Amino acid sequence: MNSTTDAAGVLEALRAAVSAASDLDFGAMSNEQRLGVLRELESVTRKQASVAHEVLNLLAEQRVPAEFGGEHTHQVVADALRINRNEAKKRFATAEQLASRRSFTGEALEPELPATAAGVREGVLGDPHVQVIRSFLQHLPTAIDAGTREQAEAQLAGFAATMRPDELKKIADRLAAYLNPDGEFSDEDRARERGIWLGKQGPDLMSSLTGRIDPELRAYLEPILAKLAAPGMCNPDDETPTVDGEPDEQIARRDTRSMGQRQHDALKAMCRSQLASGALGQHRGLPVTLLVSTTLRELTNVAGPATTAGGSLLPMRDLIRLAAHANHYLAVFDDVENRPLYLGRAKRIASPDQRIMLHARDIGCSFPACNVAGYRTETHHVHEWADGGATDIDNLTFVCPEHHKLAGQGTGQWRTTAGPRSRTLWYPPEHTDPRQRPRINRFHHPVEILTGHPSDNPP
Repeated sequence: MNSTTDAAGVLEALRAAVSAASDLDFGAMSNEQRLGVLRELESVTRKQASVAHEVLNLLAEQRVPAEFGGEHTHQVVADALRINRNEAKKRFATAEQLASRRSFTGEALEPELPATAAGVREGVLGDPHVQVIRSFLQHLPTAIDAGTREQAEAQLAGFAATMRPDELKKIADRLAAYLNPDGEFSDEDRARERGIWLGKQGPDLMSSLTGRIDPELRAYLEPILAKLAAPGMCNPDDETPTVDGEPDEQIARRDTRSMGQRQHDALKAMCRSQLASGALGQHRGLPVTLLVSTTLRELTNVAGPATTAGGSLLPMRDLIRLAAHANHYLAVFDDVENRPLYLGRAKRIASPDQRIMLHARDIGCSFPACNVAGYRTETHHVHEWADGGATDIDNLTFVCPEHHKLAGQGTGQWRTTAGPRSRTLWYPPEHTDPRQRPRINRFHHPVEILTGHPSDNPP
């Protein structure tokens, strides 16, 4: 089978089979039969993943830069399947190791992880099993030779056929200990493992901070935390927190924070001091500082969270408190028209004041579905400067560097015009959408979706 017609027929048959399965009378079955149904469904689902691996890998290998408007393939797939972009990245990374390959001469090659790929094709291994095996191999020291890695992969894939992922993880951990009994890791291994991740905000606006730090960073942190996380230091409960010198005995004695809370407050004080110092210089035309946006109504009523230029939410009381510190800006907008209260001067390069207003108005990249926050964007003229567009706040928008390259008046480029509520309309090139329907990015403005009005929609 190699034609589009054949593929359409097979997929239609698959859809029909799923529909037929959903119409079965499960109420007339015994529990043993229901368990059998679940086993079959799981097996079929796992086999479908193998098909997806082949499709994803071919998409990645044969991608044309101008295709899909120049978007990265994982972004296109994320939007098409309505999944998170990180999930799409993970799927492509998995497919790269499990899909079939070809040499430069066209010769068929085994997948990078052949035993694992075979288990998925047979419907025996699910994605959680696959991720355990991938993580095991990723964290092995570079000194482990290729032959040993292949044997370990095959052994774990065999175990996975009869184990839950959590059971397989325990086996993988023990096997890693056998292969590296002395726990020896090179500088290259440690460099590969380093990383710090700031997690998403939860319903309470708290975020997780996880990671692994190398010995050098730990050596830097130890004396700093010994000073700033000592009892009585950087305590937000004190009217005037102690950040210099030593806290007196009475202040230290009434400090009831845990070690973890003291280290959290120490890190916060370190960041605030670094931002206020001005030592970080500039980033994209502005001093490196904290930018937060809100509306007059929210500020007056102390209601609703404000939004940072990093895309995070900040409780209004926290905003009012931190706004008292030096080198923090507060951009306030009219919440009726959602237009900047102050306009910039016409010139080629956006002024710092205009950039501040854009941070507050756009929050992030205005390109459709892009999730890049404002701190990592550039300024773009909605009506191109070369075509007479002025550097006016109503003619400026934020675009990330990747999507900025796609904007222009040439064939195959995305055009921009002003849209409703000071949003930017993006018109795709004809090869992306023959009708060239305008699009607006609502990712950074969920309130507009919740309280949307027909006039907000593109024409």
